[in-house]
Amino acid sequence: MTPAPAAIDLPLLYSFRRCPYAMRARLALRACGLTVRLREVLLRDKPPELLALNPAGTVPVLQLPDGQVLLHSLDIMRWAFARRPPAGWAQPQGATQNEQEAQWLQTLDGAFKRALDGYKYPERHPSLSAEAWRDQAVAALLQSVQHHLQTRNTAFMWGDQPSLLDLALWPFVRQLAQVDAAWWAGATGLEDVRAWLQRGLALPLFESVMGKYPAWHAGETEPRF
Repeated sequence: MTPAPAAIDLPLLYSFRRCPYAMRARLALRACGLTVRLREVLLRDKPPELLALNPAGTVPVLQLPDGQVLLHSLDIMRWAFARRPPAGWAQPQGATQNEQEAQWLQTLDGAFKRALDGYKYPERHPSLSAEAWRDQAVAALLQSVQHHLQTRNTAFMWGDQPSLLDLALWPFVRQLAQVDAAWWAGATGLEDVRAWLQRGLALPLFESVMGKYPAWHAGETEPRF
């Protein structure tokens, strides 16, 4: 029986349960079967240890045993998939699909995320109504995803198994769906996106990364995740 790795040999992850960026990093780590030490943080009370690694105070942050620090969720996801890719999972094939994935990810973290924030917090973004922000989010990304899923007729973005792209998209589309559940349930032209999101949220993988952990404080032992 192989002994469990010593804690010092494990990467250290700073996370916040409800942050979609941290969520997709946890999804990738869990999908790849990688264990980390977890420091759950409160964004209103960020520990100085986090700020020392990332002065911006955003999560996730992954510190590797060799001291390397990954500050962006997609970098953490790519590190996990490169280190131990999940067996049988789908991935883009060829230059065209790789370019399409890169474009979706850029749009997700750019135009879609800005529109999502406007939709969730219209009082902070009064230049448009909540509905107009929602329409922008749909036009920026979800119409393209709908067309893609409908054309390919696959369960997930690149096939009948999930991929890094699915994990990257789900937490943000989930947030949009939660703003107005009645609208989401009946939105015309997003039928395949709804089914795809529900398929992802129903995976044991998704539930497994949404457990609640107490906020970490200096001197406490980090739970393994």
